[in-house]
Amino acid sequence: MGDFPFFSLPDGLKNQNKPVKRSYDKLYFPIDGVMTALEGKVWKSSIVKTDESDEDWSLPYFENSYDNAITAIGGVKIFDGEITNEEYNSYRSKATYLGEEGSMGYAGQIIKVYLIRRSNGDDIYIQLTGNSAYGKLNILQKAPFEQTITMLKSDQIQKDLNDKGKVILYINFETDKATLQKDGKDAVSEISKALQSDKNLKISINGYTDNIGNETHNLKLSKDRAETVKNSIIASGIDSYRLTSDGFGPKDPISENDTEEGRTKNRRVELIKK
Repeated sequence: MGDFPFFSLPDGLKNQNKPVKRSYDKLYFPIDGVMTALEGKVWKSSIVKTDESDEDWSLPYFENSYDNAITAIGGVKIFDGEITNEEYNSYRSKATYLGEEGSMGYAGQIIKVYLIRRSNGDDIYIQLTGNSAYGKLNILQKAPFEQTITMLKSDQIQKDLNDKGKVILYINFETDKATLQKDGKDAVSEISKALQSDKNLKISINGYTDNIGNETHNLKLSKDRAETVKNSIIASGIDSYRLTSDGFGPKDPISENDTEEGRTKNRRVELIKK
């Protein structure tokens, strides 16, 4: 099929603005009329007629162009219908991108969804909608999230604290809790080792969250998680006077909060040398 997003635009049509492209994201498709989050590589755009075209916009031309192209390579239409008010209200608070370029899924929209199944599981989902002035097109190729963050070892933690005065760590907790997961405990152990190697080292442990959910709740969660890290370090034999902890919720993000990859980076613990 070639490279993602696989399809060119029909003759006489263009992207209204720069398309949205993300190597990993969650996007909602109406599967059997239920807005369902799918994960993978995403391309989204609003489509209009070119400036050079002397013809008016034609919704049937837009729809039939993709219907023919998709079905010609074995794709099937799996939904063609209207998004109800009930369905829209049930999912819209979870749909981060409603309102950005190419987004669809609003109440009353007629959406067509196509599926191209692939033998290795990276199925391709295509949805489109339109009106009397323009169309919208979304393409998603299914793919699992790939973690790119690795745990720092004690020697690197110590070096970064001495050289930069700060280190950013990604410590895994149970979802929406301040309880450390096993690899989270391993990460805290590396902090303890760094403190044991330098008896004069004192640090502040600062917790952060992404911006999803209630800000007050996130602030408390970040404080509780930072305190959990501090208490775990103390339990390993480090004197409490060498440690302080605090939480700042979604304040001071280091990445965008409109992608899962960005939110993952923002859910962090920072160690600050005192």
